[in-house]
Order: sequence, then C-alpha cells, then structure tokens
Amino acid sequence: MKMVAPWTRFYSNSCCLCCHVRTGTILLGVWYLIINAVVLLILLSALADPDQYHFSSSELGGDFEFMDDANMCIAIAISLLMILICAMATYGAYKQRAAWIIPFFCYQIFDFALNTLVAITVLVYPNSIQEYIRQLPPNFPYRDDVMSVNPTCLVLIIVLFISIILTFKGYLISCVWNCYRYINGRNSSDVLVYVTSNDTTVLLPPYDDATVNGAAKEPPPPYVSA
Repeated sequence: MKMVAPWTRFYSNSCCLCCHVRTGTILLGVWYLIINAVVLLILLSALADPDQYHFSSSELGGDFEFMDDANMCIAIAISLLMILICAMATYGAYKQRAAWIIPFFCYQIFDFALNTLVAITVLVYPNSIQEYIRQLPPNFPYRDDVMSVNPTCLVLIIVLFISIILTFKGYLISCVWNCYRYINGRNSSDVLVYVTSNDTTVLLPPYDDATVNGAAKEPPPPYVSA
C-alpha cells in the first residue's frame, strides 16, 4: 500500500541544468524581463532624442523613415505589455500561482507559431529571401556577401537556423507547461489518493479540514505515507 499524489505523474519536473521546472520558469521569466526592459530603455531614449537614431534617406537607400513616432509608441506599448507578462510569470512561478503563468505560456505558443510560419514560408517561397535581401539598403552590412551565396545553400542555412530556434523554443514551452502542471497539481494535492491492495480507491479529506470538522471529537492522527 502506498500514497499516490496525482501531480507526480505523466510529466517531468526537471529541466535544463538539472534544475526544477519552477526554478527554470523563474529564470526564464527574469531573462525575458531583462531583455524587454533593455528594449524599453532604448525605445524611450530614441523617443526622447530622435536625432540620435535618425537615419537619412541616403543612409537607408530609400525614401522611408527608420522609425516614426507612431511605430515607436506601438513598440513601447508592446514592450510594456511584455514586461507585465514576464513579471506575472515570474511572480506566479515564485508564489506558486498557476493562473499567472498562462499569459506567458500563450505568448510562447504565439511566438512558436509565428516562427513556424516563417520557416514554412522560406520552404514554400525560397526566392522570397533573395527578393528581401535586394530590398535592403546598398550599404547594409554583409548584403553583397549574402547575395553571392548559392540560393539553395542559403535556404538550407536559414531553415536549419530556424529549426534550431524552434527546437529551443519548444523546449522552453515544455518547461513552462510542466511548471504550470506542477503548481496546479500542487495546489490541488490536498485531496490524497489512497490506493489499497484490492484496487479500490478512497479519497481522504485534507488533514486541516478533518481536524476542523471534527473539533468536537478527537482529531485524527497525521497522514503518513506508507
């Protein structure tokens, strides 16, 4: 006979570097939080001093602006939203609140789907890479070097690079999902499953509830796993 907790089944509670999925989710949330905070500082500095990030038409090789005020405000709003989502995920993993991790998990799914669409586009329309490179400014770094590469080799390199990124992102998604399942199961593990030898199952109430409900009687002995 043994005590079986439902939240200990069917998923792994360890991730890279042999750390717990909860620790990995906290580190991942902090890392994304730092990146988006840096991006937000750069955007705010560019909004405060537009001349510092201003590029003339001759430098860009076109008649468009590098970043106008509308796009800058949208980018700042996205950065603020990402900081909020990452902070929620970090707080949820630290305080073991599963619902706070869901927005970050949804963002990971969206990001993974977006990168998958990019990989499919590269495979279906391989000439789109060359067309995109031709639209870059003439003085863009390594533009001519990339244009001189064989188109087939260029597509294979890009697909391989995107595949590595997708594999890594998929692993991070599984880490966050396992953390969500761990916390969600941990919070609902007050009801223990007692499995007997004749394949019958008995649900035991939480010890605190049994103590409170039976205050007039003698409290039950502490639950001990056999």
